[in-house]
Amino acid sequence: MTIREQKKLDLDKIMESDPAAVSRGVVKRTYTGYKALCAYRRAHRYWQRGLHKLALHLSFKAKTKTGIDIHPAAQIGARVFIDHGVGVVIGETAEIGNDVVLYQGVTLGGTGKESGKRHPTLEDGVMVSSGAKVLGPVRIGAHSKIGAGSVVLKDVPPYSTVVGVPGRIVKQCGKRVEDTELDQVRLPDPVMEEFARLNKRIYDLEVAAGIHSCRYSLTVDDDNLPSDGEDNQ
Repeated sequence: MTIREQKKLDLDKIMESDPAAVSRGVVKRTYTGYKALCAYRRAHRYWQRGLHKLALHLSFKAKTKTGIDIHPAAQIGARVFIDHGVGVVIGETAEIGNDVVLYQGVTLGGTGKESGKRHPTLEDGVMVSSGAKVLGPVRIGAHSKIGAGSVVLKDVPPYSTVVGVPGRIVKQCGKRVEDTELDQVRLPDPVMEEFARLNKRIYDLEVAAGIHSCRYSLTVDDDNLPSDGEDNQ
C-alpha cells in the first residue's frame, strides 16, 4: 500500500469518527494527529530502507511541530485516528492494528531498559482514552477500550474494558462488549462499585442488628438519609 493510500484511509477514519471534522481540507490543514501520522508514514518508509538517521530527523521535526512523538520503527496499521494528540508517545517496538483510536496524552511505552520487543501491541479496533498509559510488551485484544487515565501493565483479552491504576478488566455480565462505539465517559468504575457493595453489606448488617450508625456514605439508602435537624452522629 502506498503512502498516499494510507493517508486517504486515515482521513476516511477521521471523517467517520470525529463530528468536529467539517471537511477533509480542514483536517489536512489543522489536525495535528493526522499531520503526525503523515510524517510517521514517510519516516517509516525511510527506516525500512535502512536510512535511520533521515527517518529519525523527520520524526524529530514532526514531534516539534505537533507535540506527538512516534518512533519511525513503530508499526502502525491503516485507518488510525489520533484525536488532538498532544503528548501522545508511541515507542519503537509498538505495533498498532487497523481502526485504532488514540486520544491526547496516550503513552505506548516501555517499562525499563530491556531489549527486544518492549512496547505494546494494539489489535484492530482498540480505543485508548485520554492520558492512559500502556506499558511493556503487553497485547491489547481487538475492540477493547482503555479508560482515561488508566495504567495497563498486563495483557487484555478482546472486547474488554479496562479502567483504573493499575488497569482492571471490567466484564459486563461475563459477555463480550457488543457496543464498540467510542465513548471515554460511560465506563465502569470498579473501585466505586466495590465501595457500594461493601456499604450495602454493612447496611444490611446494621438493619439486622437494629442499629443505624452509618448515616452518611458514598451511596445513599432509604435509611441513611438525614432528617431535618438531625445531627451528624
